[in-house]
Amino acid sequence: MTQTFRLLILFLAILLISSGSYGQEKDDYSSKIDSLIKMTNPRSFNGVILITQKGKTKYKKAFGYSNLGNKTPLKTKDNFIIMSNSKQITAVLTLKEVEKGKIDLQSPVRKYLPDLLQTWADTVTVHHLLNFSAGIADIDKPLIFKPSSDFKYGNTTYIMLGKIIEKVTGRRYIDVANDLFQELKMKNTFCFEQGKEQNRVQGYRNTNNNFAIVEKPIENNDMVSAAGIISNVIDLNTWDELLHKGKILKPETYKLMTTYSITAQHNAFGKEKIGYGYGIRISDKTPIKYVGHTGGGSGFVSFKVYFPKTDVDVIVLENQSNENIDLFYEFEIKIREIVMNSSLMK
Repeated sequence: MTQTFRLLILFLAILLISSGSYGQEKDDYSSKIDSLIKMTNPRSFNGVILITQKGKTKYKKAFGYSNLGNKTPLKTKDNFIIMSNSKQITAVLTLKEVEKGKIDLQSPVRKYLPDLLQTWADTVTVHHLLNFSAGIADIDKPLIFKPSSDFKYGNTTYIMLGKIIEKVTGRRYIDVANDLFQELKMKNTFCFEQGKEQNRVQGYRNTNNNFAIVEKPIENNDMVSAAGIISNVIDLNTWDELLHKGKILKPETYKLMTTYSITAQHNAFGKEKIGYGYGIRISDKTPIKYVGHTGGGSGFVSFKVYFPKTDVDVIVLENQSNENIDLFYEFEIKIREIVMNSSLMK
């Protein structure tokens, strides 16, 4: 064997070793997520995970069952009720009407909903509804704080926004939303409709890893604008790609959506208060900025966050909701942490 040939063999061996270690270094999250999902204590995972970067799939897997009774395996294309992630869609639909001049963010809600009985309808604005700073706990009761002074999360304000959208468009919220999904080519995204057979997985209530079917996850069609959109991880990734890259709202409107004047704490986003814009949480004090939202209850959990600097999108959907609130986002929190500490952030 000549000296030149030996050097060539050595060079190729070094190249193979270095490329192998680079590949391992490049993907330092998949095996961690796989190991995490194997955990069954304190609760098990039953859902779908999708992670993308710059439009390319980095992780895409389904675990568990779409129907626990007949053990039908979940598929990554399966549809879930996304619960409060629906609020982000309602916020965008509201802002699109703002762009058309049909809604004024600083106008009192009585302008659009004149039949409201409470006097606060003259002081609470559309802006207050969007970022939960209105002080509304119940539509039939007085405010619990002065508008803009605090944060109170709930479904009522986004049900009101759905009604405002109907008022200014002269159409059902369901039809306005479904039209947007068609326009964005989100073919598997649509509104829940009571009494209508729809393509989605079954939702379950989890109590100590004992599962019970949730027969009626959405009480009525009025709830759709707050918690009743049905979608899958693929379409929600499309939504995030288009929303965060200026393909749904004008730049100035998107800036309004992602600017905050109020902060709030949420377990899925950490122990500290972070910003809340319009249907979106903004974590800009962490080492890596990210934006997103959650949804959960009535047999479903949804979680999605987007990291603007690295163009990483993380979406997790589960067809179970835990009775123990401390375990609600158990896996979602850890998946976020794995991603935030991975090579995807470099």
